[in-house]
Amino acid sequence: MNSTNVTKTISNYRWRICALLFFATTINYIDRQVIGLLKPVLEQDFGWTETDYGYIVMSFSAAYAFGLLVFGRIIDRIGSKMGYTISVVAWSIAAMAHALARSTFGFGVARAFLGLGESGNFPAAIKATAEWFPKKERALATGIFNSGTNIGAVIAPILVPLILGWYGWQETFIITGAIGFIWVVLWIRYYEIPSRHKRVSTEELAYIHSDEVNDPADAAPRISWWKLLSFRKTWAFVIGKFLTDPIWWFFLFWLPSYFATTFQIDFRKPSLHLVIIYTATTLGSIGGGYLSGWFINRGWDVARARRTAMLVFAVCVVPIVFAQFAANVWVAVGLISLAAASHQAWSANIFTTASDMFPKNSVSSVVGIGGMAGSVGGILFPIVTGTLLDHYKALGNITAGYNMLFVICGSSYMLAWLIMGLLTKNKATAD
Repeated sequence: MNSTNVTKTISNYRWRICALLFFATTINYIDRQVIGLLKPVLEQDFGWTETDYGYIVMSFSAAYAFGLLVFGRIIDRIGSKMGYTISVVAWSIAAMAHALARSTFGFGVARAFLGLGESGNFPAAIKATAEWFPKKERALATGIFNSGTNIGAVIAPILVPLILGWYGWQETFIITGAIGFIWVVLWIRYYEIPSRHKRVSTEELAYIHSDEVNDPADAAPRISWWKLLSFRKTWAFVIGKFLTDPIWWFFLFWLPSYFATTFQIDFRKPSLHLVIIYTATTLGSIGGGYLSGWFINRGWDVARARRTAMLVFAVCVVPIVFAQFAANVWVAVGLISLAAASHQAWSANIFTTASDMFPKNSVSSVVGIGGMAGSVGGILFPIVTGTLLDHYKALGNITAGYNMLFVICGSSYMLAWLIMGLLTKNKATAD
């Protein structure tokens, strides 16, 4: 049977799996962003400084970093179905536990457990994508499920103020945290690997493996952590995540505060500003995944397609440095929207490089190692951010602190792209 006929007859169950991954990631980011939206209320109730808040964010990042390393390996051993289930149950309980916090330390503990649970999301989702999609569709599938980070960030600024106004901040954590349990029921019922799934046609199964027929790597033994760390490809992924993940976390945890202090936006009420920014990131995530796939379909090799797409998105982040000159809030929204959308387009491609370069039985481990590196950056950057903002707040010009942070944001992606290029060159597999 030729490829044209197969394309006409294959089922599309893999896209239902992609939808499940999308909804899990959406819930993940709703739970993650709640504290940033409640920050103005909580800092009044608990007397937080910017540095206190930075340490709370850091506790999440540190636990997330450790969890990524551990969860990545666990998921490679027990599989994406059970691994994802454990992850979502754990983070949902931790999200609800924020309601019990009565001190800054208590919030730090709750954030740490949330970080541990949420760390399983991307290793499990990337592994499931590698199991369910051929290489030419993985970036698009990753872009679609990764857009859940943006949808979650769009929903949260609408949902959180409403729940806060109706009930209170404790109930906000409880209600948003409970959503994950609904997803777990659907995941257990509908997910299985393609070769054992009753709803996958023979044609779709053949299509999923169509570009891996002659790839013996997936049949090889699982690669150890130490062996993975000896590959330049692993370090390219690690450095790319280390330099760029903290920028996205800055967008999540500090943008509400930036708009509140610089433009006096009241986030105790639903606001369009963050909704517009995170809606733009949804388009960036899906468009980023589509672009490299489009290059591949035009005959480009996978490595060149990913590298070119990532360069485009790295360049598109640079204009955020001009946000410091924005006197109008909507100009700032436009510049930040472009940068945040470009990050998500970058993210869709950098995640896919892991499944491009490594066999399926080691993908979650590589994603875990790289994700840990991104979280280490996420541990360090909030300390810098909190200290910098407190310094300029004491001088009566906190906006100057945000301006310096935007310069860092604008330069990180080009630096990451250059280093990744030096480490990978033209090779497409682990070396």
